[in-house]
Amino acid sequence: MGRINDLEQEIKKEQKLDTFTNNEQLSETLSVEIAAILAQAIEQRGHAYLAVSGGRTPRALFEKLSRQDIDWHRVTITLADERWVWPDSDDSNDKLVKTTLLKNKAAQAQFISLLTNHTTARSAEAAVAEKLAGLPTFDAVILGMGDDGHTASLFPCSQQFSEGLDTSAAAIAVMPETAPYERISLTASRLLNSSKIFFHINGESKLPVLQSALAQAQPGKLPISAFLHQTEVPVSVYYAAA
Repeated sequence: MGRINDLEQEIKKEQKLDTFTNNEQLSETLSVEIAAILAQAIEQRGHAYLAVSGGRTPRALFEKLSRQDIDWHRVTITLADERWVWPDSDDSNDKLVKTTLLKNKAAQAQFISLLTNHTTARSAEAAVAEKLAGLPTFDAVILGMGDDGHTASLFPCSQQFSEGLDTSAAAIAVMPETAPYERISLTASRLLNSSKIFFHINGESKLPVLQSALAQAQPGKLPISAFLHQTEVPVSVYYAAA
């Protein structure tokens, strides 16, 4: 654990990093902060907008967030990315959100799915962009990070990597070489159209990757760097080793 603690201290010098004993503790704290941001947005403009990521990491966060006492009928939620699978697939982020977040008090929230009836994500790009067109600036975006530094579905191994970081389009189809399924992902420009970005990162193996990303001012092979080093939107990193 000495090496992990040293890395945490190095990162804290460079970037706002909140570390937690475990993902459960992290999720409790982050759920309260996200709820406060949504409540403030509702008070200020009558509605709040939230983009979330899928995968295993946010399950505990979604469970806790679903119990927060805010006016959920005034909240719209969408995904940062989606695997192009059937909506009832266990690998679907759509299913994850519906079963772990859109319940309890958050059952009243509005949800904009990224899935369409198109057979491929590539053929669905325009339709997904149209779904997102009516959304204003997000009040908060919650992103994760993979062991390869990818965030949302902006994979360094994909041919669409550079386009996903540079295009002004809202969504892009991605076919990663090191992960299954074609995907649809919000682009960097759409994700950065937010008042605040949170990175929810869990696992000891990811801390050295995070350190490398913080040390690289250019995205290079780590897409998360494009978000950590931009200066337009405030970014907070929430990390738990376990």
